[in-house]
Amino acid sequence: MADEALFEFLHMEMVSHVYKEQQSSKGELDNKDRAVCVSILESMGFRVGQGLIERLTRDSPSFKDELDVMKFICKDFWTKIFRRQIDNLRTNHQGTYVLQDNKFTLLTQLSNGKQYLDQAPKYLAYSCGVVRGALSNLGLESVVTAEVSVMPSCKFQVVVQKL
Repeated sequence: MADEALFEFLHMEMVSHVYKEQQSSKGELDNKDRAVCVSILESMGFRVGQGLIERLTRDSPSFKDELDVMKFICKDFWTKIFRRQIDNLRTNHQGTYVLQDNKFTLLTQLSNGKQYLDQAPKYLAYSCGVVRGALSNLGLESVVTAEVSVMPSCKFQVVVQKL
């Protein structure tokens, strides 16, 4: 229980630090500055995702296909990071996957409902990077985005890039 709280606080502080650092050099943040902050958080998450997936799959057999990889991400990987599985995984079988978490850990501390909906994207960038980094290390280059319509529910869209 304590380690979950520590991770949540660390995440909040990372987000706060990146935004304050950008703001101190510029004053008021515009959309370009916010995009830079999101990019920094996403790249931090990317590296963490790469490292975590290496440790988790060290003794695992290789995956049969893309869908097996996504099932592993939704069950085992998500559970290691957020202490629960993804609630729903959908796919169009053409490289697009939607992972839905109805009680996303990093948003539950913010609000229930729509009060801080405009603040949600900055708290999702790191998680998008973690997923993208994990998939990258498993051989799937992808674009990961997140959307929130009602907090703390969140949908991550993963589009696997065909090479």
